Amino acid sequence: MSTDLPDVSGISLGILGGTGDQGKGLARRFAIAGHTVLIGSRSEERAREAAESLAGLAGTVRGADNATVAAEADVVIVAVPWDGHRATLESVRAELDGKIVIDCVNPLGFDKQGPYALPVEEGSAAQQAAAVLTGSRVVGAFHHVSAVLLLDPEVEEVDLDVLVLGDDREATDTVQALAGRIAGVRGVYGGRLRNAGQVEALTANLISINRRYKAHAGFRVTDV
Repeated sequence: MSTDLPDVSGISLGILGGTGDQGKGLARRFAIAGHTVLIGSRSEERAREAAESLAGLAGTVRGADNATVAAEADVVIVAVPWDGHRATLESVRAELDGKIVIDCVNPLGFDKQGPYALPVEEGSAAQQAAAVLTGSRVVGAFHHVSAVLLLDPEVEEVDLDVLVLGDDREATDTVQALAGRIAGVRGVYGGRLRNAGQVEALTANLISINRRYKAHAGFRVTDV
């Protein structure tokens, strides 16, 4: 696979929904890699508590409300619960104008038979984000990263490929490079944003695998 990707070492990252396990786990790994990370939440107090719990890493971690994080960060990751996805993005549309926005939200439901993909009018959470954030460059990525592994201090490298989907080559290259900042992780281009739906839905299969085998499985792409 081509390694001709941009230098992203100086990029600051904001994480909307950064107090949840996935958002906090990504914040931890990017801070270990030396990035400045801004954790966002509807509650500034909760965001600051989450940031304080990640003190002492190579990068600076700060907490603030979602709007402040969206305004200040170079690149913003959306890691909010699906039921609050649209409303959160609508509330920070102006702050995210012109920025790369990475959506890692998986619209899933759960019943007695386990997890299943929910229908999304736009086709996927990433496409919904693009429909709301018309002035942003939306990329889908980080859907299949185990929060348990991200947060585990015993896990030095995460054995994972991150599928990166989007319509803007510069944006997807940037996100691939950011994925590679997490030890053990590789960013792999996975197609246009219109193909994000099946990647998000595949998370239901992954959860089923993990439940059956008591694992924290991820994916690797062969021959690239």
